[in-house]
Amino acid sequence: MLIFAPSWEFLLSASRNSLQSFELSRLAHAANLRKEIAALLDQWMEENAAAMLARLLLQQRERSARAPDMLSEGDSRNNGAHSVSDNFLSDRAVSQPVNRGPS
Repeated sequence: MLIFAPSWEFLLSASRNSLQSFELSRLAHAANLRKEIAALLDQWMEENAAAMLARLLLQQRERSARAPDMLSEGDSRNNGAHSVSDNFLSDRAVSQPVNRGPS
């Protein structure tokens, strides 16, 4: 990519029309560069999104492959044991007698 950088002497001695022409050409070039950068950023974001989707699918497959193992481990660990859900409202299931003083 060739960048045009005129000498200071040219810019200082250039006519009004020449400076206006130079300004417009630099602005046009800057606009073209901006379009190229925007296209590259869009492509970069699409590529990253595709890579992240692939990573998500890989992780999901790994979890699915481990799920049967985790279930069998959980069953063998919980034989005869109680889980937290067994304790939910357990105090209400068996009512305690209320002591109302001497009878």
